[in-house]
Order: sequence, then C-alpha cells, then structure tokens
Amino acid sequence: MIHELDEQQSYELLATTTVGRIGFVDEGLVQIHPVNFVVSGHELLLRTSPDGHLAALSRESAEVSFEVDYHDPIGGLGWSVLMHGVLSQVPEEDAAGAAARVHPWAGDDRDLPLSFRIERITGRSVRRDARTGGV
Repeated sequence: MIHELDEQQSYELLATTTVGRIGFVDEGLVQIHPVNFVVSGHELLLRTSPDGHLAALSRESAEVSFEVDYHDPIGGLGWSVLMHGVLSQVPEEDAAGAAARVHPWAGDDRDLPLSFRIERITGRSVRRDARTGGV
C-alpha cells in the first residue's frame, strides 16, 4: 500500500539519514549525484569540491531536486522524500559552522559548504501487502 506523507512526516524522515541524491540538468542531460547532508530547519546543508558541478550550480543559485529514501526488503516497507528548491553557497560568515556539521564520505577536500533551501517537499511510504507478498 502506498501512503502520501504530510510535510511534517517528510521532515521527520529526512532527519533519520545523511545520504541523498541531488538532481539537476547539465548540458541537456539529467545528472544525479549522491551526497551527504544534514537537516537545518527548512534547508539541507552539504559540502562539495570547490571546482565540481555542484559548486558551479551553487554560484548561480540553481533550482535543483533532492531525493532521500529508505527501504527494508525483509520487512517490506520503504519511503521516499522528494524536494525541490534552490542550491546556493552558504554565506561566508556562516560557512565554517555549516561545514563543520556535514561529513562527506568522499573526503575532506569537499570543503565548500552549500545550502539547499527546500521550497517544496513531498513524501510517500509503501508497505508490502502481507497477503500477496507484494507482487
């Protein structure tokens, strides 16, 4: 069964994990990059390399999408939260504090802190029907 999540439920689920995927269009193709993040109110903080794709997007305050999900194949449940918003660089006076909160798996050379301001958030959860095995 699929269930639509309300905004509060979606925000609560975001706080349970630190890995998501940011999506954007580059040269006419959809790109999706996994990133580490932390929730800060109605924004996500992340860090990237100063010379990468996300750094270039953030200089333009680009509109992007961000998706976070979870699934438990044994328990037969999962959820997904999809957000749309603006990716920008964290203001210099807040950069050190923001950078200290995010720990990218890809390495410490990702020292440019970015903010993803959530403008729209939707979520869905799914639970396998025990009677049918979900198929």
